[in-house]
Amino acid sequence: ILGFSTPPGRLSVMAFILNALTCALGLLYFIRRGKQCLDFTVTVHFFHLLGCWIYNSHFPSTLTWWLVHIVCTALMAAIGEYLCMRIELREIPLNSAPKSNV
Repeated sequence: ILGFSTPPGRLSVMAFILNALTCALGLLYFIRRGKQCLDFTVTVHFFHLLGCWIYNSHFPSTLTWWLVHIVCTALMAAIGEYLCMRIELREIPLNSAPKSNV
């Protein structure tokens, strides 16, 4: 069903891409470290591969399946790392004066 030639196949591909984008936001909120984004992304996609393998009782062998997952892995890692690096590179406030409540 995963392919580019049929409307259900294109819908599935778009769902995988949207999932990669939402998971990149998950990396931002749960991981918060740019250096760890690739590790967590590959781990999530590896567990997905194992789940697909167990569910279908055979190893995924179609080229489109692998292309979609490689693109989604790269997209999730790159966007997640970009978002995390933006948070990491914010200025640190150096206001050391104590606050006084008057």
